[in-house]
Amino acid sequence: MRFLVTVLVLGISALAGPPSIAATGPGGAADVLFPPPLESYADAHLAGLWDVLAHRVAAQPFNLWATLLFLGAILHTFFTHRFRHLAHRIDERQKERTRAVADASSHAAVPRVSPLGRLFHFLGEIEAVFGIWVVPLLFVMAACVGREAALGYINHRVNYTEAIFVVVIMAIASTRPVLGLAERALGLLARLGKETPAAWWLSILTAGPILGSFITEPAAMTICASLLSRKIYARLPGKALAYGTLGLLFVAVSVGGTLTHFAAPPVLMVAGPWGWGLGHMLTHFGWKAVLGIVLSVAAGYLYFRRDLARLRDNPEDEAGRSGEVPVPAWVTIGHLGFLVLVVSLAHYAALLVFTGLLFLAFVQITGDFQRDFRLAPPVLVGFFLAGLVIHGGLQQWWIAPLLGRLGEVPLMLGATVLTAFNDNAAITYLCTLVPDFSEGMKYAAVAGAVTGGGLTVIANAPNPAGQSILGRHFEDGIGASGLFLGALVPTILVGACFLVFR
Repeated sequence: MRFLVTVLVLGISALAGPPSIAATGPGGAADVLFPPPLESYADAHLAGLWDVLAHRVAAQPFNLWATLLFLGAILHTFFTHRFRHLAHRIDERQKERTRAVADASSHAAVPRVSPLGRLFHFLGEIEAVFGIWVVPLLFVMAACVGREAALGYINHRVNYTEAIFVVVIMAIASTRPVLGLAERALGLLARLGKETPAAWWLSILTAGPILGSFITEPAAMTICASLLSRKIYARLPGKALAYGTLGLLFVAVSVGGTLTHFAAPPVLMVAGPWGWGLGHMLTHFGWKAVLGIVLSVAAGYLYFRRDLARLRDNPEDEAGRSGEVPVPAWVTIGHLGFLVLVVSLAHYAALLVFTGLLFLAFVQITGDFQRDFRLAPPVLVGFFLAGLVIHGGLQQWWIAPLLGRLGEVPLMLGATVLTAFNDNAAITYLCTLVPDFSEGMKYAAVAGAVTGGGLTVIANAPNPAGQSILGRHFEDGIGASGLFLGALVPTILVGACFLVFR
């Protein structure tokens, strides 16, 4: 805690320094337009990509610093399980020291918790990674472009609405009434297979992600991950099945929201500027996404069918809930009402905050019908996304010219790869800034962005919610390489559907 306070004080001190001349506009007015518009670089005459990038770094050296820090945050996500492993080792040594002192009847004061272990636990939380790297970003930004420009970017240029929306929708979707209703609905499909683990696996991964087109992808991710946690992961699947299921879930949710124009963040970014409505999404993306999900789940089932058949019974699934008070219909209706209200207010940050607070009051009143309601996981996911959009908003200087120089097929493949290293909504948003995009290129950009949304935790906004719910089932947390391999085959199958039928 002292470390965090010290870093915070130093960061505030850096930002509180004297504003630079470059940070003020005519008449001393604060210039909050940072990063500068792409057209302000005046580099349209440069033909080579490298020439454009070199020119933009020369014009604004902070561009390179911002990208290097962003790369550092991405690399950090690949090593979070290492930090957690170190934290566990340090905690074990601390416990041994505590026991040794107690056995020796010594009066020496030995802390029960190691501060170094707590630090490594903090560094090992993937939801905290991008927020951690915002701290050095603020130092460098204040030094390079000035206090006013740094504060202007954080306060005025970064849009936190999506992060707030995910916090509220995840909190509502993870409650007992909503999960109970979703379980009963998906149970109708599972009964066709006698409600075996394989039947639940098939129904959750097929129908659950498609719900994302109507209740939003974060809500679908929360519901699917919560049900998979109890129906599959609680039965202790092997490592291959655990990662295969996780990768398939992330890919299916990423493309499952494309049946409509309002549920998937990467689609939301382009629907308005490009005039895409419900009909366009259904005919150009929706049915291909459903086909890709069905093929991916079918391929996964054929590969894992023996592993699914060997899953042992989970007595806690039903016995652990036998003493719960039944949820009245009015409570479930109330939760669904909040769910619909939040979806309708998805673009209004202040109203989302108010609705979230009102929902917390409703949960407090109906506490007898809730189960293990925790606000910390949604807040951590929101913190992750807030840090990601702060970093992502500073990457347009190189992503936009890169995407603008690709043909349709290379653009789709490039968007798929770039999505693994940046939120797919940021990729599609930057595509709206590229002039003279043809309809084919628009399709390729969005198809590639949603296809690659399962390759990493940061590739799609709802992924951190799934990671938060399912991470406890993985020893030392979810590994980046395991997730990538688990999502690789579904990514190829979904991408093939978008590519073949484009």
